[in-house]
Amino acid sequence: MSIILRARPVALAVIGLGMLSTSPAFGDATIEQGKTVYNTLGACGTCHGPEGKGDGPAGAALNPKPRSFAAGDFALDTDGDGKTGTETDVFNVITNGAQKYGGSVMMVGRPDIPEADRKALAKYVLSLKQ
Repeated sequence: MSIILRARPVALAVIGLGMLSTSPAFGDATIEQGKTVYNTLGACGTCHGPEGKGDGPAGAALNPKPRSFAAGDFALDTDGDGKTGTETDVFNVITNGAQKYGGSVMMVGRPDIPEADRKALAKYVLSLKQ
């Protein structure tokens, strides 16, 4: 009986670690890749801020103000599916710019960023919603 009781906490700990490792906050490689792009090649934080709240240093001087990804209030339906702010919508805005879909001219397209990085960036942006 004591062997079973000792094994149970270990099993629960292993299960708990497994849950942590699949959570986006604890290591989803694609989201981490997107975060890297956001903070480097994409330079997104310059306008949108380090946590995506629309409070980046350059964003203070912009009108309209940069979108807060943390609010998760996305306005554009780029693929006509009736839903705004889907992963496809965010990817399309990153790729082609917001103006193409009726949004701000301030968010220019970034087709220069490799496609896999743009996809990862879209996932990361959506993960910022609080």
